[in-house]
Amino acid sequence: MKKQLLKSVFKKINTGGLEVVFWDGEVEQYGPEPPKVRIIFNKPLPLTFDFNDPILSFGEAYMDEIIDFEGPIEEVLSIVEINKQNLITDNNLNDKVTVALQKLNDTALKQKQSENIQHHYDLGNDFFSLWLDDTMNYSCAYFKNQEDSLHQAQLQKIDHILKKLQLKPGERLLDIGSGWGWLIIKAAQQYDVNAVGITLSEDQYNATKQRIKELGLEDNVDVLLHDYLDLSEENKFDKIVSVGMFEHVGKENLATYMKKVHKLLVPGGLSMLHTITKPNENTVNSWIKKYIFPGGYIPSLRESIWLLPEYDFHVQHIESLRMHYALTLDKWYANFCKHIDKVEKMFDRRFVRMWRLYLQGCAASFRISGLNIHQILFSKGLNNDLPLTSEHIYV
Repeated sequence: MKKQLLKSVFKKINTGGLEVVFWDGEVEQYGPEPPKVRIIFNKPLPLTFDFNDPILSFGEAYMDEIIDFEGPIEEVLSIVEINKQNLITDNNLNDKVTVALQKLNDTALKQKQSENIQHHYDLGNDFFSLWLDDTMNYSCAYFKNQEDSLHQAQLQKIDHILKKLQLKPGERLLDIGSGWGWLIIKAAQQYDVNAVGITLSEDQYNATKQRIKELGLEDNVDVLLHDYLDLSEENKFDKIVSVGMFEHVGKENLATYMKKVHKLLVPGGLSMLHTITKPNENTVNSWIKKYIFPGGYIPSLRESIWLLPEYDFHVQHIESLRMHYALTLDKWYANFCKHIDKVEKMFDRRFVRMWRLYLQGCAASFRISGLNIHQILFSKGLNNDLPLTSEHIYV
């Protein structure tokens, strides 16, 4: 029964091509073009396989080595993207199955607070240090050339953000979701500002504290281990930045974030939001939500922009870094693969397969779907003293 349902889905592919190897040895080709990828069912689908939530079920089947694929996962997601209209118009198939297949290209991320942050980021500095670069930046890098190293691109990302913020000596900078602290540290070193970072991850907090002390920057840089909503609004900041954190606050709290930034930012101050975005306000990938980012939600670009006027925020600059994130994920995945044996010893084989699927799937989604990342720079109120052009960012 499940085999026939799988076949009925695959037969709807009329653009592209793939080869499917079923658990009984039967091999079928689907689509009019030569297959670039092969899906292999190593075993019959388990009785617990739920066609009402195939995203979760297929993800778990891959983790459990029931399913494998040969060739780039990007090809699988591309076939789904190209054929999605055809797949969702088959009235003979369960609507939930076809709608979920439509979402295979949406390897979305995040929507959470303290316990969800810890679920992901407190896997341990030893784990993240295996495949991140020395800056421990776990967000999109900025590549001036495709040949740039990951470390070079991450440093360029920090510089790119700091240029946009137009920092001046003595200003106060707040980084909401400061990670391992490289941005606030470099801001203090390079621009002579007073910088404060906020994180909910104990591992990130401890590592940042230690580095601040080692560099003798205690008078200029601090990091706090608590929710950004708990910050006293009596303390104002000239500039506020958030890199890869907006995806964590949840759909219902997007406005809450903007309201808090409004209260913390001085009149005329600048804030930059560096966030993953998607074209539409659709539901969250259930596999990502369960295994990678519990409660994850990615806002659409228009959701984010729509909120700004409500808090007297005025857009100064918007930039898409979509392909930069695809390249970043490629390099993370290459580093991860070099240390698979170590990761398996830290966790287990199922964890390794989970993270391989996550990193590869995200890279593919940035290339072939509407998944994007934007840097949105805005001011609180009108600021007539800003540069007339954006030349200072790219010099």
